[in-house]
Amino acid sequence: MHTNFDIATGGPGLYEFTTQVSGWVRGTGLLTLFVRHTSASLLIQENADPEVQTDLQNFFVRLVPPTTDPSMSYLTHTYEGPDDMPAHIKAPMLPTSLSIPVIDGRMALGTWQGIYLFEHRDRPHQRQVTGLLQ
Repeated sequence: MHTNFDIATGGPGLYEFTTQVSGWVRGTGLLTLFVRHTSASLLIQENADPEVQTDLQNFFVRLVPPTTDPSMSYLTHTYEGPDDMPAHIKAPMLPTSLSIPVIDGRMALGTWQGIYLFEHRDRPHQRQVTGLLQ
């Protein structure tokens, strides 16, 4: 069984879509989620304190700043905007797919865990995550 989850983003940050996935899973098996974009990632992360998402976003901006930052002057792929190549650098540093056990119709996530799309681009995007339950 498979489906696609459409996630609208409003710029950089973490977008939780745990509820969408929970409403879709059935039975028992292994859920695979895969983001179909090269400038976004997937995370299982704490969903209780929003400061966690803020700190993660700030860390990655500091780790890989936009191409307008002098420390990034070595980059050559800059024609799609100052956020594009940094987004392509962040994406392979983080997972683009996740595997989650599903038992009796429920994902085996921890108490404070949620599923997030991590948007790395500055402008809004329509992102798609493919889900496969086997």
